[in-house]
Amino acid sequence: MACEEVAHSRPLFLTIYTIVIVGIVFSSLYVFSAIRHPSAIPSTWSLSNEDVRLTEQTLNGSQSETVHIVPSVPQEARKMRTRPILSVPPRNKKMPSLNAFRLTKELVQQRVKDNIIILTFGNYAFMDFILTWVEQLNDLGVSNYLVGAMDIKLLEALYWKGIPVFDMGSHMSTDDVGWGSPTFHKMGREKVLLINLILPFGYELLMCDTDMVWLKNPLPYLARYPEADVLTSSDQVVPTVVDDSLEIWQEVGAAYNIGIFHWRPTESAKKLAKEWKELLLADDKIWDQNGFNDIVHRQLGPSVDEDSGLVYAYDGNLKLGILPSSIFCSGHTYFVQAMYQQLRLEPYAVHTTFQYAGTEGKRHRLREAMVFRDPPEYYNPPGGFLSFKPSIPKSLLLSGNHTIESHFRLVNYQIKQIRTALAIASLLNRTLVMPPLWCRIDRLWFPHPGVLDGSITRQPFLCPLDHVFEM
Repeated sequence: MACEEVAHSRPLFLTIYTIVIVGIVFSSLYVFSAIRHPSAIPSTWSLSNEDVRLTEQTLNGSQSETVHIVPSVPQEARKMRTRPILSVPPRNKKMPSLNAFRLTKELVQQRVKDNIIILTFGNYAFMDFILTWVEQLNDLGVSNYLVGAMDIKLLEALYWKGIPVFDMGSHMSTDDVGWGSPTFHKMGREKVLLINLILPFGYELLMCDTDMVWLKNPLPYLARYPEADVLTSSDQVVPTVVDDSLEIWQEVGAAYNIGIFHWRPTESAKKLAKEWKELLLADDKIWDQNGFNDIVHRQLGPSVDEDSGLVYAYDGNLKLGILPSSIFCSGHTYFVQAMYQQLRLEPYAVHTTFQYAGTEGKRHRLREAMVFRDPPEYYNPPGGFLSFKPSIPKSLLLSGNHTIESHFRLVNYQIKQIRTALAIASLLNRTLVMPPLWCRIDRLWFPHPGVLDGSITRQPFLCPLDHVFEM
């Protein structure tokens, strides 16, 4: 089968090259004009959001039964501010000594607002993620944040950009450590140490991973639950509520995810943080998130009251709330299910979990959602861009059952068109803009029946690029 496909595809590929070269010869004036002015209107192979919407309506026959599109950016996140919020130091100023960047109560106090501080941390390999995290908060009018630098290169880079930064003293490599590596687990322990350092200062702490992005100011939402000691996100992919209330704790079967969680400086929260730290320091094989889940689930229940959604956990005194995964989104509820769209809610955050291409996959997903901050030169490659509108038969999308075979027929059909587009882009010295991809089956790292039971994933659905391509 493989040899037969190669035998058929090679002449086709050479034919494409020949046709394109002949077209260049007869249309040289147009082509060279396009190359010389890459900012001009691109090739007629183009794709607009309106085309996608029209395609959805055509596939489903009525507007009331539309297949969801790639998640759009909420209105609040689109209102880009132009005024500078950061205080960039003058270049003729000497950088202060490392001692000035120590994490102290006085340093935190300079950034606190309404007694809350928002914090993330990382090394230089995640510089672009950190800049995205910072700029999204700035655009939302949120300034009470700090960034922890795990290496001196990141510390210096953030300081000269005017970003409030502190030295974690980690002396970490500037390279991408990779999920699950020993250094990755060391980073997790740094998070627990930070929580234990900040809570005694008396401030509320919203702790975030760098691979998440804020889409809406979360502080008013957190203030709705003043009795909560800890509010945590989760890996829940089945909605337990259809509004913006906390998840129904009795129905949450997934792990609590510590990529986004909020701590109040209560005695119960401090006690939990201390025991969590001691557990991880005593055994370097325990993953920080597993340790947190084990301790918190030591006791779970009863409910604090009838209305809030809070539950007594840990030692029976800690008041815990589970943030709704529809609006404090995972990589699955945002990019695959588009849960917030289907429930007509506004998301507060997206965390790039449930993806399959490492750090590059995280970057691309945020780029697909148009919330990743790349430098201007990323959007001005030599030769310009080439985009195209895929042509997919309706039968490949909707006919028959959603099976592995029907899924790969659909995917392979799209890959062949992308292969042709890559050939043309290569000849024209242009960068190909990858089109939206349709899938009939979800991608997961464990056996499943096509889509996760209980989820609201529609079939077919527009799937992330890392569902099909290695990146």
